[in-house]
Amino acid sequence: MHRFAASLLRHRALTAMVWLAVAVIGVLIAPQLSGRLQSGTTLHSAAYTANQTMQTQYGGVAANPSVLVVDLPAATHVSDPQTTAALEAAGNVAQSVPGVHDISYATTHDASLVGKNGNSTLVLVYPPTAGNPVDQQVMDHMAAVITHDLPGAHVSQTGYEQLSAGNASSGGSSVITEILIGGALALLVLAWVFGSALAFLPLLSAVVSVLTMQIAIWGLTYATSIHINPAVQFIVALLGLGLSIDYSLLLVNRWREERDAGADNRSAVIASMRKAGHSVAFSGTVASLGLFALIVVPISFLQGVGLSGLFIPSIAAITALTTVPLLLDTVGPALDRVRLRRRRIETEDAPKFWTKAARRIVRRPRIAAALGSAILIALSVIGLGININNPPAGNLASTGPAHDGLVAMQNDGFPTGVLTPVPVLVPHGQDPASFAASLRGQPDIHGVLTPADPAWAHGGSSVVTVLPNTEIGTSGAGPALAEVHAHAPAGALVGGSQVQAADVAHQIGSYFPILLAVVALITFVLLARGMRSLLLPAKAVLLNVLSVGAAYGVLVLIWQHGIGSQSIWGVPATGSISAYVPMLLFGFLFGVSMDYEVFILARMREAYDRDGDTRKAVIEGIGRTGRLVTSAALILVLALTSLSMAPDPTVKMMGTGMAAGVLIDALVVRTLLTPALVVLFGRANWYLPRWAAKALFIKPDAHHAAPDAPEPAAHHTEQLAGSTQA
Repeated sequence: MHRFAASLLRHRALTAMVWLAVAVIGVLIAPQLSGRLQSGTTLHSAAYTANQTMQTQYGGVAANPSVLVVDLPAATHVSDPQTTAALEAAGNVAQSVPGVHDISYATTHDASLVGKNGNSTLVLVYPPTAGNPVDQQVMDHMAAVITHDLPGAHVSQTGYEQLSAGNASSGGSSVITEILIGGALALLVLAWVFGSALAFLPLLSAVVSVLTMQIAIWGLTYATSIHINPAVQFIVALLGLGLSIDYSLLLVNRWREERDAGADNRSAVIASMRKAGHSVAFSGTVASLGLFALIVVPISFLQGVGLSGLFIPSIAAITALTTVPLLLDTVGPALDRVRLRRRRIETEDAPKFWTKAARRIVRRPRIAAALGSAILIALSVIGLGININNPPAGNLASTGPAHDGLVAMQNDGFPTGVLTPVPVLVPHGQDPASFAASLRGQPDIHGVLTPADPAWAHGGSSVVTVLPNTEIGTSGAGPALAEVHAHAPAGALVGGSQVQAADVAHQIGSYFPILLAVVALITFVLLARGMRSLLLPAKAVLLNVLSVGAAYGVLVLIWQHGIGSQSIWGVPATGSISAYVPMLLFGFLFGVSMDYEVFILARMREAYDRDGDTRKAVIEGIGRTGRLVTSAALILVLALTSLSMAPDPTVKMMGTGMAAGVLIDALVVRTLLTPALVVLFGRANWYLPRWAAKALFIKPDAHHAAPDAPEPAAHHTEQLAGSTQA
């Protein structure tokens, strides 16, 4: 790293020109990225195959439909000719839009579309492609036609997709808005950390980093056939912003320490790269591989996030390691000339609060370990109650037009299961009417629709739409789907958006142990090489698993049980967690939380290699990095909290879960449990057997004692005052 830094500074003009060009290209590419991203997902399942076949032959009939709830004028019945004519007119509006299908009483004359007392009905409207709701203008036009032809009628609109948009359905935060909010909050923290204009330097490096990530993801959409979901834009922008600032903060903080110790500016820059640069590079590698491991799951959404995640920490690290030294070498001293806390920084060896905290932990490591373990275990136990399903419709939105439409639909006597119909493609040679008759009357089937509209028949096949009483894909789905499969004729394809979602949840559950094993193994091997230890990486992997479990517990409390979700986000308790969230959260947290482990342990290792005293190493490590880690975590938490303001419910859950996970990891795991356990393990932390060193292709530390050797007697806690020098 010393040679790299020296070479970088020798060619700083060329490096600066390259990054300036990259930033300009990033500004030009960023607006085009959204057009390259694709919603939806691909996977290997029967429901996915059915949906793709129906999409090819019939359009978006496998989607969750938009629903018009029609409450008729007094003394009017659904079967009246005037009502039927109005529904037909509304159907003509839908059919005038290419690819849009509708089902109503006018096309089926089915009693399952008639509400109680016969004075209300539903119209199901399907989009041209699954994953995209019917255009709102089309829905409004259909509603206007009905109210025009039936004076006094009231038409409400609802649908599972509209409800999923929550109370923010009328609008959502853009990527640019979220970046600006996250950047502004990060700047406040950086100003508190540095107390000088130096706060702007990590932010400037982060902007270049995020723009570079946009270029990388844009190129990735051309280089792979895997779908990159639009949610990736929010994740890249805000997670990338937080990580980039974290890495830059580590380098700038070490540069300032070297300057305060009397080094000239150029020497301080090189020393910062030599001492902290390795931690940044190592952390970026571990985090990138942890995210990249998501590609082991054969679901395109997760694979797309995994591929994108490969670039987020790595680009953040590369950008920090190349832009920060240039900025420090040129404008660093000028930015740091006026400090608000210069006297305190210059007269103390380390931040006083964290040094005192470290000494308390060293004196009572068992108490600290017990306290930290109790917090993690308690939250992890709550996390075991996680319900991985799509939320019920009633838990998706508490206000808004879609919520009002849902209430009207239920008041008219319709079950919420009609929002998640199950389309069945009946092949040529099979009788759809016979299949429909066999299902009618089943206890969990509300109705079976066989529209007379020719749009629902093609080449001898036809689509039969089954309306369940309970919503498919939720925890209360009931046996409706099993009944459909049991009665489906030979060769029939059973599909639907919610059926596919249930398949996704099943596959995620099946592959989670594989992901855990892959990520844990990669992390263990990399940390074992970096820390030259077997015990430290084993401890880190175990604590990371508990940390992720604690984050699951927070997710369950906030979203599943609704503690704070209504007051903060305006979303009631969902009763369940989106199937993608636990696996995404695991991949991100397992990789990203290693940043703080690397920062702290690298500083402890540096002190131990110098003095051979574990207790002294712990005090120096926490004293020097405690404030840095909490500040970096706070920046990342603020960025991820901004992510929770995104309109996508899955992204909301991701943002809150990751923010909670980072906070727990920084405050409980890294600054409480890690130092306590390092003290308790003593020399065993640093011991690497020769066979392990050989397997890891590194040289063993022959000068370090075996794990059962006692610590030097002179190194007692009481004699550690003033020992935390850089």
